[in-house]
Amino acid sequence: MSDESKKIPRNGPTFAEEIGAKATRKIKARKSTQGVWFGLGMMGLVGWSVVVPTLLGAALGIWLDKHHPGKHPWTLALLVAGLAVGCLNAWYWVAKEEKAMQDETKDDDE
Repeated sequence: MSDESKKIPRNGPTFAEEIGAKATRKIKARKSTQGVWFGLGMMGLVGWSVVVPTLLGAALGIWLDKHHPGKHPWTLALLVAGLAVGCLNAWYWVAKEEKAMQDETKDDDE
């Protein structure tokens, strides 16, 4: 047999390159794992981002009803408006975190 027939053509990465890539992914995963506290903190952030505008809308509505009474109550309208603003705010934060996680996953795959 000649030396040329003994050579095996390699199309993919070598064994050492595969091991290196796996080790790099594991190290990056350990560094990026936020754990339970991160999840609880994110739930708190989303919760407060809904609660605060809702309460501010209700408080402003109560103040307007006391100082400028009218045919229609301001409290309910501003409570609903505050809730809508809070839900949009929460949606923004969740979408931002989801995009960050997807970008991190794409970086790991490359």
